[in-house]
Amino acid sequence: MKISFLIFIGFLSMRITAQNRVIPTFLEKWENSKNYLIAVASAMPEEKYDFRPTKREMSFGEQLLHIRENMLMLATTYFTDNPLQKENMAVAQNDKTHIILFLAEAFDQTSAIVKAIKPNDLSQEVDFFAGTKTKLQILNLMQDHVTHHRGQLIVYLNLNGIEPPKYIGW
Repeated sequence: MKISFLIFIGFLSMRITAQNRVIPTFLEKWENSKNYLIAVASAMPEEKYDFRPTKREMSFGEQLLHIRENMLMLATTYFTDNPLQKENMAVAQNDKTHIILFLAEAFDQTSAIVKAIKPNDLSQEVDFFAGTKTKLQILNLMQDHVTHHRGQLIVYLNLNGIEPPKYIGW
């Protein structure tokens, strides 16, 4: 009985420790994701920011602005009381300098929002267009969305004969 109790306490302690590591672990990965996406964005020459492989796909610059808007929408909608206000960004889809600046600012703003989350709040369920999700699932979705579109951008680089930057993932 005493051994079972000690095993239970040990398991409970490991679970609490793991839960308390979710946000710092996400933030470390998020910073790496930011650095890698900015490296990808920097690799494409500005004159190619309007490149799109087909007519139905977003251009390189549009992809980056889409990533930015999505991360801010998810972070503000699901982790703050102040949903994202649509901005009328006066930036062209091929304005490399400003797009990279806006992208870096969005990553940093999202990090600040995530830092304020209490670990216990991650199990809270929220209404999402694809059904009820936990806030932890929304965090995972934010990273997955960046990864998805970054993969597309790497293809764009390759189609233009540009070697993508070395992967930064950890």
